[in-house]
Amino acid sequence: MLEIADIFRQYGDEYLGAFGKAMPSSHRRAFRDILSCRTQAMGGHLFVCDHCGREHYAYHSCRNRSCPKCHGRDMQDWLQDRHKELLPVRYFHIVFTLPQELRAVVRRYQKILYSVFMKAAAKSLMELAYDPHYLGGRIGLMAVLHTWTRTLTYHPHVHCLVPGGGVSDKGQWLRARKNHLVPVKALSKLFRGKFMALAASKLPDVKFPQAAWNQPWVVYCKPAVQGSQNILNYLGRYVHRVAITNSRILSISNGKVTFRYQNCGQSQWKTMTLTAQEFIRRFLQHVLPKAVHKVRYYGLWAPSNRRLLYHIQTVLGIEEPSSPPDTSDKPTDGSPAPAGQPCPHCGQGILLWVRRIPRQAPLERAPP
Repeated sequence: MLEIADIFRQYGDEYLGAFGKAMPSSHRRAFRDILSCRTQAMGGHLFVCDHCGREHYAYHSCRNRSCPKCHGRDMQDWLQDRHKELLPVRYFHIVFTLPQELRAVVRRYQKILYSVFMKAAAKSLMELAYDPHYLGGRIGLMAVLHTWTRTLTYHPHVHCLVPGGGVSDKGQWLRARKNHLVPVKALSKLFRGKFMALAASKLPDVKFPQAAWNQPWVVYCKPAVQGSQNILNYLGRYVHRVAITNSRILSISNGKVTFRYQNCGQSQWKTMTLTAQEFIRRFLQHVLPKAVHKVRYYGLWAPSNRRLLYHIQTVLGIEEPSSPPDTSDKPTDGSPAPAGQPCPHCGQGILLWVRRIPRQAPLERAPP
C-alpha cells in the first residue's frame, strides 16, 4: 500500500529545498517522524517462527500525532473512556465555522487563535444554554478541532457533542426540547462577538479583517438522530487521525499524487490529482503546533466537574456505565507484535522473541 512516507521519500528533498527554512518546527518534526515511523531508525524487536524459522522485524511507531500509521489503539481507548461518560439522553451535534476572511490570520497565529476559537464556541454555547429562556442550566460539551476538508484544503471548524440537557442551580436535571437546544442565529452572533473580543485581547497589535463583521457566521446545530455513540465514533476519527489515510492514496508518479475522496453528504468516491509539492503543502498545513490540544472539555465534562457528572449519571439512573462497543475490528497502530502470535508467513508456527533492535540511523534498505 502506498503511504504518505513514500511521497516524502520521493519528493521531500525538493520540498525542503524550496521551503525548509520557512517551515515551522512542528512541520519539520512531523516530516522526520513520518519518514522514520516503523523503520529501522525507530528501533524495534526481532521475532522468529518456531516452525519455519523465518525472521520477522517489528519496528516501533513514531507516535507523532500527525502520522497516519499511529494511534489506532489510542482511538479505541479514548472511545471507551468517553463511552463511560455518556448520559442516557438525546445528544446534539454542533459545528462552529470561521468565515473565509479570517482563515489567513488564524493560520498565521494558530497557537493562540485555535484556543480562542474553541473557547469562544464553548462559552457562547454555555451562556445561551444557561439562559432560562432556552434551557436554564449548566451543560457539558466536548469540542474537537478540525482543520481540513476531504481534499485537504484549509477549513478550520470545531465539532461539539452536547447532551440534550443541563443541571439547574438546585442540582436538578433539565431536559432540552426534542429537536431544539439553543437558537442558531443567536448562537452565531454571540460566537462572532466572543471570538473577535477574545482574539483582539490576545493579539492587540493584529488587525482583523473588517469584512468578518459584515456577514453571519455559520453554526450548524442538529440533534444526533444517528445516536450519540455514532457521533462519538465520528469525532474519534478527528482526535487520533490526520487529514488523509494511506488507504486513500491511489498513485505516486511523475511528480504527482492521486488520491480519492468523498464529497460531504455523498457516497460516491471521486479522485483528485495534485503535484507532489502541493500535496505535501496541503498535508503539512494541518500539522498542529506543539502544545495545541485538538480536543477540549467544558462545563459538566470539564475535568474539575467530573464529580458533578457522576452525580448526574446517578440521578438519571446509571449505576454502572454500560459496556463499550466492540472495537476489535478497528485498525490498530501496528506496534510490535508480542511473542506468542501465529507466524504470518506459514500460519503454523508461533513467533518467539529474539532480541530488541536499538534505534539507529536509517539504512538505504531495511531488513526484510
